[in-house]
Amino acid sequence: MKINKVTLYSHSLDEMLNFYVDELGFELRAQTNASFEITIGDSVLEVKDYHPQEKPYYHFAINIPTNLFNSAKKWAKSKVELMKEDGEDEVYFTLSDAHAFYFSDPSGNIVEFISRYAVSPQSPSKTFSVQESLCISEINLTTDKVGFIANKLMGLGLPVRKDEAISEGGLNFIGQHEEGSFLLLGPRKRRWIFSDRVSETFPLSIVIDDQLIISLNREGEMKVESAETNLG
Repeated sequence: MKINKVTLYSHSLDEMLNFYVDELGFELRAQTNASFEITIGDSVLEVKDYHPQEKPYYHFAINIPTNLFNSAKKWAKSKVELMKEDGEDEVYFTLSDAHAFYFSDPSGNIVEFISRYAVSPQSPSKTFSVQESLCISEINLTTDKVGFIANKLMGLGLPVRKDEAISEGGLNFIGQHEEGSFLLLGPRKRRWIFSDRVSETFPLSIVIDDQLIISLNREGEMKVESAETNLG
């Protein structure tokens, strides 16, 4: 599974644009009065203005080359304060064979940079820049209908990582482990690691494999459309 595009919402659009383009250096792909898009490797992140009173926040991860993790962490620390868990500002995931670090953006999103040693390539470069980012590799789907949506996703041919059993109260990784990209499906009120924030339901949409648009509304209900039909 490849995540081609993620659309999120923000109450602080101007600050988000400045943060990702001017401060971090991501390429601005498109911009309107109510949205902007940046290029993240093979993926696109779109951020749209949000008018209701809620202040949306999400968790998403960005794959980076396996040989540039330390360089990426040094780069990030020069620009943001890294989040910590038990006094540590990075983590090694045994199951995924991956190192990751986290920081927050102006919308309060929990942003993860991750090197997946089993699947992510190395870079010929010795120094990290955001142009070395490979793709968006994780995005959360937060809903109180975890089991129902998990079954719908599996019906679309999207497997649970390593055929794990679906956990109604935990975080489920939907996608092929070998491709290193996942939809993170879980319930509300879960604490995100490296954060004091808990998962909540906010609208978003995701394009995967250039074929499907998966959308979640404010009530945690999922809609699936054909990307070809929608774009055609």
